[in-house]
Amino acid sequence: MENYFRENGEAVLSTTFDKYCYVNARHLPRFFDYSTELSYSRTERVTSIDDIQHPLIRNAVKQLDMHELLVPSPDLPARSGLGTNSSFAVGTLNAFYALKGKYADKKRLADEAIYLERVLCDETGGWQDQIAAAFGGFNRINFSAGGYEVLPIIISPERKKQLCDSLLMFFTGFTRFSSEVQKANRLDDRSKFARLREMHQLVDEAERVLTDRETDLDEFGRLLDHTWKLKRQTGSAVSTCSIDAIYEKGVRAGAGVGGFFVFYVPEGKRESVRKAMSDLLYIPFEFENGGTRVIYYSPERYLPREEQQP
Repeated sequence: MENYFRENGEAVLSTTFDKYCYVNARHLPRFFDYSTELSYSRTERVTSIDDIQHPLIRNAVKQLDMHELLVPSPDLPARSGLGTNSSFAVGTLNAFYALKGKYADKKRLADEAIYLERVLCDETGGWQDQIAAAFGGFNRINFSAGGYEVLPIIISPERKKQLCDSLLMFFTGFTRFSSEVQKANRLDDRSKFARLREMHQLVDEAERVLTDRETDLDEFGRLLDHTWKLKRQTGSAVSTCSIDAIYEKGVRAGAGVGGFFVFYVPEGKRESVRKAMSDLLYIPFEFENGGTRVIYYSPERYLPREEQQP
């Protein structure tokens, strides 16, 4: 959160995984009585940019001065706590730049996605999701008064696979808007700073556990559990009775928990956790290193209607 890290500093460990947000953008042919078509959980057909209901797309279109678009999209539902909105923001900007025939590097895409979500859309939240989606891979992200830096974490392939095998992801069916949670929690309340500082200190220990081959990787699961308990103390909106019940069920079955909803499960206990979570959707995944990228590149020249020859 910017209002905290500018003064106190902060850090996170972050990784991306193989679930994607696809953005297909091209100029809409002028055969229709509308100028822009958008397809996400609903379909919009409008003649004016100001009539676009999706706030992120509307502001992204204005931010990069886009016109007459067909924008269809994610592998995962929105508001699932897995950075889908920020992935969509980064991907949309990347697609719009490609449509214009321009290249935007990862730093620019992260910065502009942060500006899009936090300023233009006025959504409360942190910066880590936009940075993760833009850069990809397993990183430590340090935040300070000067902004942020992205430092890759070097882990042996064997240890990285061991970590991935130990993480079980389940979809609870619950969706919440992160911005609303952050507003409710008010992390600018100085009474919460002690817990935030402790969470910051745990980043060093977690990085050491990941990179030290001699350390039992299960220590990482215990740190996730400790971090979650600290995070719950930063505001009542972080968790709900339903989330707490799932958490406790997973812990009783042998898991340590972090995220929404990812369980760290030691070897030998994974099947019992799968059975305990049988009423939830299990989502297998692998780590992914690429970050945002253009899969198909075909820039289109946009010619305003008034400049077209009759």
